[in-house]
Amino acid sequence: MAHLPDLQPGWHEPLGSFARDGGVNFAVASDGATRIELCVFDAEGQRELRRYELAGPHDGVFHGFLQGVGPGLVYGLRAHGPYAPEQGHRFNPHKLLLDPYAREIVGHFGWRAEHHGYELGHPDGPRSLDTRDNATQALKARVAPPPVAQALPHRPRRAPAEVVLYEMHVKGFSRLLPGVPEDLRGTYAGLAHPAAIAHFKRLGVTTLSLLPVQYCIAEPHLAERGLHNYWGYNTLGFFCPDPRWAQARHRDDPSAVTAEFRQMVDALHAAGLEVVLDVVYNHTPEGNEFGPTLSFRGLDNKSWYRLVAGDWSRYENLTGCGNTLHASHPRITQFVLDSLRYWVAEMGVDGFRFDLAPVLGRSSHGFDPNAAFFTALRQDPVLAGVHLIAEPWDAAYDGYQVGRFPGRFLEWNDKFRDAARGYWLKAGQGVGRGEFARRFMASSDVFHHGQRQPTASVNFVAVHDGFTLADLTSYSTKHNHANGEDNRDGRDGELCANFGAEGPTDDAAINATRQRVRRALLATTLLAQGTPMLCAGDEIGNSQGGNNNAYCQDNPTTWLNWDEADGGLTELVAQLLALRAQEPLLRHPRWFAGGPGEASIAWYAPSGHEMTPNDWHDAGQRAFGAQLREAGASAPRLMIVFNPDPTPLPFLLCNGPWQLILDSSGESAAPLVLPGQPLNVPARSLLVLRHQ
Repeated sequence: MAHLPDLQPGWHEPLGSFARDGGVNFAVASDGATRIELCVFDAEGQRELRRYELAGPHDGVFHGFLQGVGPGLVYGLRAHGPYAPEQGHRFNPHKLLLDPYAREIVGHFGWRAEHHGYELGHPDGPRSLDTRDNATQALKARVAPPPVAQALPHRPRRAPAEVVLYEMHVKGFSRLLPGVPEDLRGTYAGLAHPAAIAHFKRLGVTTLSLLPVQYCIAEPHLAERGLHNYWGYNTLGFFCPDPRWAQARHRDDPSAVTAEFRQMVDALHAAGLEVVLDVVYNHTPEGNEFGPTLSFRGLDNKSWYRLVAGDWSRYENLTGCGNTLHASHPRITQFVLDSLRYWVAEMGVDGFRFDLAPVLGRSSHGFDPNAAFFTALRQDPVLAGVHLIAEPWDAAYDGYQVGRFPGRFLEWNDKFRDAARGYWLKAGQGVGRGEFARRFMASSDVFHHGQRQPTASVNFVAVHDGFTLADLTSYSTKHNHANGEDNRDGRDGELCANFGAEGPTDDAAINATRQRVRRALLATTLLAQGTPMLCAGDEIGNSQGGNNNAYCQDNPTTWLNWDEADGGLTELVAQLLALRAQEPLLRHPRWFAGGPGEASIAWYAPSGHEMTPNDWHDAGQRAFGAQLREAGASAPRLMIVFNPDPTPLPFLLCNGPWQLILDSSGESAAPLVLPGQPLNVPARSLLVLRHQ
């Protein structure tokens, strides 16, 4: 650029950079900075061309307007102010900062000492000041083109009772998927390829829940070992798709990465599939007081992060990641909402799963379901129609908040996971009938309050974090040695069973048992009341070799192994979801109250009588059944029978006749069962019958 114009005062909103009126407007928020400089670089981000002082602050915002420049301009920020860690301030103008609102990020990040605002090795540690300039190596923002008005394809909008979640990693799903061209495998484009869409449609899932796709950097301990945060839970660019999952020819062009992501969403929408993003608005890669100064810390440390009361030089660590975003601060609330609106309005996504979601509702007095962030989120007109899903726990005291999220939030229900596993994995000593029935019916003890509905319970037995379905039925302990942490990482004591051998085995009897239990767990998850969620790969029997924390394994450990796919499991999932779609009682949007004219449920013992209190407390008998009756019907519609025991048993059915329509074990024929005639229920199986 031969000549750069002088800076004029700009608009103080919207925050970030945007092209307008033949130039670019810049707006940066900071409550504590005394001045902020805009540093303009060449296209490669290596040579600083000119430095400007932004006007302001205006209501806490510094701003400026450059006439005659436009999209493609590369820039960074420098913030001046007190470097007083004991007061919560860490301004250091020697550090070039990434605009938190950057729509495009250029450069390749590497962990270097000069990225720290303090001098490593100094006797004063994080209270010292590092005066080295990091501009050459720092990531920089690039002004993005304004969004182009376009006719958007129809956006599917699933009612809560219709949603079937499919949790997946963009790369892991298609990296080895036959039918996807090699150059598209593991990319956004690969996820939208007809071969991938055909699998989703065959299964019958409705909503893809993608592990984080916002711009991520690796933690320093991973970088030292040559690894990366494959899962992506270390977000730096909250407005940028991660270039790692774009086609190779697009990765160095942020505009092309954004376009590829948007094209993926459009293609999935055209196929009737929704897209939900896992988002990490609870911490950043800047870590604790020993971490680097990359963006937020340098712009306004005291506003962005929760600091320890009585020692503002230290950070509250409610996340286990070193720092915690101060979501209750108005500017940070605004930032999160601005980011969410961007992904909905400009990128087309259909909802969000919030990682460590209690952080977003924490005040100085603990978690508050009526926190300002939740109120603003639910009132926002752009976000009014999207799915909101909470991971309802964080890593701090009083962090377990299952059932306490407001409004239309859905919540991951680990109580369902533990009850389902305990019932099917631990024959004779596991979870009893009462607890299992409560979870199968959407955990009314947790969610039936206020105006919340059964769909609030997101039911799962396996997710990205923990054993796969195949592994929780093949291993008795975790095997995480490949992560380089001496098997100390990952969840200890995860509920699992190997049924007689650790890992793969040639023992036919053990393999048969494992197969039965996997099928029963899938049937339980997909037929229970609430919102079912399937972990990608569980429908093909995918294994991670017993690694229950494969967050840094970007290799065949986490890439779905399609060559060894279990077609029988895939077919079972398709049958289960087809049945769920056909039978409204399996996805009832309201609680089964059993009043006059209302849908109802009745529970039966194997002897054919309705369950009594004594039956519910009989630990020696674990098989039982449920009859579902439509509102106003004179006869029940469906019967579901559960037998977790290692032996078959006769089950006497009343109110017949009944037609067997599904057997999770695949063992039964399809007989018509007459009144008073016992049904032989195979070992470790779930059966569904329809009234004739």
